[in-house]
Amino acid sequence: MSDDAPGHAMDTGSWPSIGRLALPLVGRLVEDAHMLRLEVSRSPAGATIVDAGIAVSGCLEAGRRIAEICLGGVGTVSIAGGDMETAPFEVCVRSPSPVLACLASQYAGWSLEHGKGDDAYFAMASGPGRARAAKEEIFSEIGYRDAAGTACFVLETDRPPPVGLIEQVARDCGLPASALTFVLTPTSSLAGTVQIVSRVLEVALHKCHVLGFPLEHVVDGMGRAPLPPPSPHFVTAMGRTNDAVLFGGEVQLFVSGPEAEAERLAASLPSSASSDYGRPFAEIFEEVEADFYKIDPMLFSPARVLVTALQTGRTFAQGGRSPVLLARSFGFPQ
Repeated sequence: MSDDAPGHAMDTGSWPSIGRLALPLVGRLVEDAHMLRLEVSRSPAGATIVDAGIAVSGCLEAGRRIAEICLGGVGTVSIAGGDMETAPFEVCVRSPSPVLACLASQYAGWSLEHGKGDDAYFAMASGPGRARAAKEEIFSEIGYRDAAGTACFVLETDRPPPVGLIEQVARDCGLPASALTFVLTPTSSLAGTVQIVSRVLEVALHKCHVLGFPLEHVVDGMGRAPLPPPSPHFVTAMGRTNDAVLFGGEVQLFVSGPEAEAERLAASLPSSASSDYGRPFAEIFEEVEADFYKIDPMLFSPARVLVTALQTGRTFAQGGRSPVLLARSFGFPQ
């Protein structure tokens, strides 16, 4: 979309420490653990482990708070009334600095692996701690690394991280294990449902990056997506949370730069631009035998996007929400 490599012109020197901004949010989550039906424990080396849905039930409010932690304290998440029968409530997300909040923090971009065979552990880490470790290419692209004295990670998992993995993460962050917090949010849990759906703005930012849109041109953004019913079955739960974004997500981005770039971005962003669009995600996932890499990466996008060109004030809208596909995914009578 542009001859400029994404992120090269970003003024990240003025960006705040997302680790420091998220720290009080983490503190309040731990402090209110009983009220939020969470369980807090310590690893042998002193890392804080917050169970938000494995051995305890968790709750929607916990998921909302965890989503704001995922945003590195640079965004707000709320649950409000929706406008579709299949989804009477929705998750709403806003950030005044979408690249920092979504790509430097919320994006589940750090692959954590430990052990082999039956003892193998795998999880994708999101949250502000990613910017402390800065192990991913995105951080060199945008020119940002956090220097906070603590690191928080959110893992979409149904198992606590093993001791060896915690020690490795501590080394990668250059911090003692006691400075780390791991928040565990299973896909099938109430908290996990909210924190996954709250990624509606993040998937739009990630696709902007994949499409080569200059990230420094993304000035502001907000999004919403329906809150699906959770399911105790992993594939069903994963399908519903993905479909909430693919078929019900709506995002508006406010961008600088030429109007023509904003128009081209709007045309490419919606999930309907993908060849895999049109069926519930769980069906696609089972068809490719649980191999994410066989799914068109362009599918992971909001259903409807609006891109406002600040240079001219024109807004370009593409895509559309699908109550029929949402009802099919969410298990509502049709």
